[in-house]
Amino acid sequence: MIIAEIWVRHTRRHMPTRRVALGDLHLPRAAEAWMPLLGAVGATFGPGLDDEQRDGMPALLAEARSGLRIPRVALRYRLQTDVHGLDRSRHRLLVERGTVVAELDDHGDPVPQVLAAVLIAAGQAGEARLRALRTLDEALRTGRLPPSVRVRRLRHGPPGTRPVFAPPGARGDRADGDARWVGVPAQHRWAMEVFGFRPGAPIEVSEVQRRFRRRARAAHPDHGGDHRSAAERLAEIAEARAVLLDMLTTRGRA
Repeated sequence: MIIAEIWVRHTRRHMPTRRVALGDLHLPRAAEAWMPLLGAVGATFGPGLDDEQRDGMPALLAEARSGLRIPRVALRYRLQTDVHGLDRSRHRLLVERGTVVAELDDHGDPVPQVLAAVLIAAGQAGEARLRALRTLDEALRTGRLPPSVRVRRLRHGPPGTRPVFAPPGARGDRADGDARWVGVPAQHRWAMEVFGFRPGAPIEVSEVQRRFRRRARAAHPDHGGDHRSAAERLAEIAEARAVLLDMLTTRGRA
């Protein structure tokens, strides 16, 4: 039986941008029922914070007691509402044969998972917000799981979910999809995914420019793009174009 479920939207590990947003949430009305999931996320992913991020966490939690305004930057990540092009991590709280299990998606970077937990806690009202933040704070400081909760870590994401950049018909085996990118530098992979190029596909300057113009038009507020994220999206696709054009120029010299 599923008690609670949260989806975290974030950039992939190999991408140079750092963005976090909340996806779909299934949280029961009684906060006590889903708070162990926040505690499990904090205890499991908290060790992935570096020293600077750990030092900044108390101030972020203190600010979250009054709620958090979005968009903003926290722990060197941009917190936002736009989920365009972001990967997904799913975390669930289950009851299996009388045992409470926190099923945690382990394929993404740990910091976005912690930040998403802060966003969820900050989004609650009144006493529920304070209790959720205390639960998360204790988990981050001690690394202890909530009582009677067992963790199941899914190294390649939950089965049956379709990766954001997978080709049509692909299912949720992230390991197989990643294997096709072996040997492709991280920057090149990121830029190729921004423009929808599959691994091994031929790339030409004219096609890069065509896809850039199409995406730039779609991102512009005059053509339906979200005005709150348009500047960041345009900067992202411009950077991706520069990476691909530089890659093609380097190949041409070889």
